[in-house]
Amino acid sequence: MMEFKFDVHTHTIASGHAYGTVHEMAQAAVDHGLEMLGITEHAKGIPGTCDEIYFMNMRVIPRKIHGIKMLFGAEINILDENGTLSMNSELIERCLDIRIAGIHDLCYTVGTTAQNTNAYVRAIENPQIDIISHPDDSRIPIDIETIVDAAKENHTLLEVNNSSLNPLSSRVNAWENLRVMLALCKERNVPVIANTDSHFTDAVGIFQHVKDLFKETNFPEELVVNRSIDLLREQVKKHRIIRKIGKESWFELEED
Repeated sequence: MMEFKFDVHTHTIASGHAYGTVHEMAQAAVDHGLEMLGITEHAKGIPGTCDEIYFMNMRVIPRKIHGIKMLFGAEINILDENGTLSMNSELIERCLDIRIAGIHDLCYTVGTTAQNTNAYVRAIENPQIDIISHPDDSRIPIDIETIVDAAKENHTLLEVNNSSLNPLSSRVNAWENLRVMLALCKERNVPVIANTDSHFTDAVGIFQHVKDLFKETNFPEELVVNRSIDLLREQVKKHRIIRKIGKESWFELEED
């Protein structure tokens, strides 16, 4: 069974509805054998989340805590069918190590399948967005084939979200939708990323539902970027327009 080396979609108390601190989440990642943890607080639009000054000041946080590599970024809201984001491009470029975008019905008016699909595709095409979070909820109907093809063309990572697969999740038909997505990714040789979307320490680095789904669908390990930090780095570099933003950028970190 493949080892998952990192988990880059997690939330702390700063997101307003999560329950661990940065140090607690980092320690949980160490305890669960991860080599890297990404903390990606919700951007504005989600009730109770942090203000933009939080992201502006993340440079003060060490990029290694309890011996584990740390990335700090955001889960940015897709606001409309044009892929408008809830964070401005300057802030994204200057402050975020890792950039995730997703649809949350708290700040998105669900449209037709075509409109919802277009919202995702525009975010996929955005060079500042590395990962699309949980494109798996039937309450927001999409053309999965179109999204997979866009991800392939733009080298944007589609997420297999362990939280979506949890029976307690509010998302609808995630197992069925992700089966379809993984079959298309396998057929088209499109890599994916697994994340836990943890909102508490107990979930950090726990990928059991994802592992079960990968096993069920016989999804090839070579298409899962979690097996290597370098694979994630390479995939993001393929997609992103790289600009030097200082030593805080994880692209500038020395390999060790």
